[in-house]
Amino acid sequence: MTDYTVKTVARLSGVSVRTLHHYDEIGLLRPAHIGANGYRYYGREELLRLQQILFHRELGMPLAQIAAVLDAPGFDRAAALRAHRERLCERMARSRDLIETIDATLAALEGVTKMDETKMYKGFDPETQARHEAWLTERYGGGMDDRVAQSKAGLAAMGAPAAQALFAQGEALEAEFARALEAGAPADSEATQALARRWCDWIAQAWNRAPDRAAFEGLSRLYEEHPEFRARYEARCAGLTEYLGAAMRVFAGRELA
Repeated sequence: MTDYTVKTVARLSGVSVRTLHHYDEIGLLRPAHIGANGYRYYGREELLRLQQILFHRELGMPLAQIAAVLDAPGFDRAAALRAHRERLCERMARSRDLIETIDATLAALEGVTKMDETKMYKGFDPETQARHEAWLTERYGGGMDDRVAQSKAGLAAMGAPAAQALFAQGEALEAEFARALEAGAPADSEATQALARRWCDWIAQAWNRAPDRAAFEGLSRLYEEHPEFRARYEARCAGLTEYLGAAMRVFAGRELA
C-alpha cells in the first residue's frame, strides 16, 4: 500500500496543507498513521474519504454534517457517488443554460441578434435566490426587502454580462483572502486591509450603494451566521469565514462612518 504525505495529498487534491491539518484536528479526516518523523501519512482509504468530503463540500454541506454522514452506520460510498453524479449532472445542465444566456446576451449587445426577453434569465436559480432573501428578511426585518430590491435593480441595470463579471471579481477576491490567510497575514495587516477595501468597493457595486460601518459589520456577521455562506468560505480554506469577518470589521472601524 502506498503512503502519501500531507504535502502529496494537498498537491493531488488541491486542498491546502493547513486545511488537511484542520480536518485532522476536528476528526473529519485522520491520517492512516503518524510516522516516527512526526509526519502524517495517508492511504487509499483516506484518499477516498477526502474525495467524499470534497463532493459533499461542493454541495455546500457544513463540515460537521459531512462528518455525520460519512461516519453514519451503513454509509454506502458507491450510492453516495451515484447521488453526487446525479446532482452534478443537474448542475452541468444549469451551467449550460447560463452559458447560453451569456452568449445570447452578448450576441444581442453586439448587434448580431435581437435579445429574446423571455430567455434573459434562463439558468438562474430562483429557488436559491428566494431562500437567501427570505433568510435576510427573517433575520434582519422587513426593511431588508427594500435593500434587496435596490441591489437587484442595480444588477439588472448592469445587464447579465456585467453582472457575471462582477460575480467573477468577487470570487477572485475570495481566493485572495484565502491566500492571505494561508500565508499567515493577520486580519488587520496592511495587505489584508487592502483586500478589505477592495471587498467594500465590490459590495458597493453589488448592493448598488456604498455600505456604511453598521452595514459592513452586519454583513461580516451574516457571513458567519448563514450556513451557506459559511460552507462556501470554509470550502475555500478552513477558518476563512472568521478571517474575512474580522478583516471586514477592522476595516469598518477604521474607514467607514
